[in-house]
Amino acid sequence: MMLGGARNQLVGVDIGSHAIKVVELAETRRGRVLRSIGMAVLPDGAVEEGVIRQSSPVVELLRGLFAKLKIRNRNVATSLSGYSVMVKKITVRKSEGLPLEELIGEEAEQYIPFDVHQVNLDFDTLEGSGRAIGAGVIGAAEAELLDVMLVAAKKRIVEDRVQVLEQAGLNPAVLDVDAFAMQNAFEISSGRKNGCYALVNLGARELCINIVEDGIPIFNSDSSSAGSEVTREIVLHFGVDLGEGERIKLGHRLLRDKEKLDGILQGVVENWTGEIIRALDFAGNAHPGVDVEGIYVCGGSCRLPGFQPFLEKKTGLKVVEIDPFKSLAFDEKRIDPVYLSSVGRQAVVAVGLALRAIGDK
Repeated sequence: MMLGGARNQLVGVDIGSHAIKVVELAETRRGRVLRSIGMAVLPDGAVEEGVIRQSSPVVELLRGLFAKLKIRNRNVATSLSGYSVMVKKITVRKSEGLPLEELIGEEAEQYIPFDVHQVNLDFDTLEGSGRAIGAGVIGAAEAELLDVMLVAAKKRIVEDRVQVLEQAGLNPAVLDVDAFAMQNAFEISSGRKNGCYALVNLGARELCINIVEDGIPIFNSDSSSAGSEVTREIVLHFGVDLGEGERIKLGHRLLRDKEKLDGILQGVVENWTGEIIRALDFAGNAHPGVDVEGIYVCGGSCRLPGFQPFLEKKTGLKVVEIDPFKSLAFDEKRIDPVYLSSVGRQAVVAVGLALRAIGDK
């Protein structure tokens, strides 16, 4: 995906459960350039499983980030995740005289786990599958099957997200899904659009899995297994506060009772690995012939000690951490390479969002 002109560029805003990440890109003669990046940690409980529970701190942190980074562009792309969003590839049969929007609307009801009247519905036809969206009324001669990527999000969640951004003085121009933004960032970083691979985002409160074949998502899931469960277990067993628990989890503080800590970490690592293996198995059963070639991970918790080697051992697949800045140029006088290295795994979704442009579907 290429960035649009300067007037069409968007700032990527990823509002996660642990932190807000902001990324601004630019298209220059040198190619894509990372212009600005920043992160602000949210109060515990402000955002849970993609739902904004406390709007005031989110608004204030957004205002602070844009001011600190001196970002003038107020047009932004953001994304949703968690149980309030459904992403599913479906197949529909074209119908004579029925506009595509109406056809999808009728077919979607059987797949959406929410009240259809309480969701915002969007869709896109997949490449090589029938006519493009917007082609008008479908004729009788075109009665073939059509593959569609269907997205449904609860209206209340969408409205809350838009309201918070507007209160922060921002203009939400594109609303994406975390899994798609992660895929966009991976593709520009790796230059890879063919083959079959799994993308795994381990955040503070969510584990997002997106299995992609030749650029098309074929399986997507979100679960509440994530980094915060490790922190809570450490706080419970060692009597420390959340901040210290986070430092212990990431290996920034050593403990005398390392055996107890290793037991906590191993239990969580096994749980995460089990979730990922189940997703791989499900995708394989639903799509015979699919052969996942590798697993690419990101998110603040993907460096949990022992996780990546254990996942490699149990799946027999190469596990690689996504570097969203690999293909981006940046000014080392303005942006510290060490800082980028430390936050890269957390900025993947924000980079993917910053690739969007005004007018994107």
